[in-house]
Amino acid sequence: MSKRLQVLLPDQEMTDIQRLARRERLTVGEWVRRALREAREKRPLNDPETKLKALRRGVEYAFPSADIDQMVSEIERGYQG
Repeated sequence: MSKRLQVLLPDQEMTDIQRLARRERLTVGEWVRRALREAREKRPLNDPETKLKALRRGVEYAFPSADIDQMVSEIERGYQG
């Protein structure tokens, strides 16, 4: 489902956005959607502290693991059947 978003801009800013959209052969709406997607991708959705807590919790564990070369060798043998 789509939602409508209304954003009020000063005339000069709107003119600049229209010019940028025209240069890329996009509608203003599509240009704004792309700009918002790009901005959202650059910012984490989760709070950095939440990520740090997860990392701290993860390093408390000591799971058994093989040497990296051994693991890669076993994976490759699995692919080869």
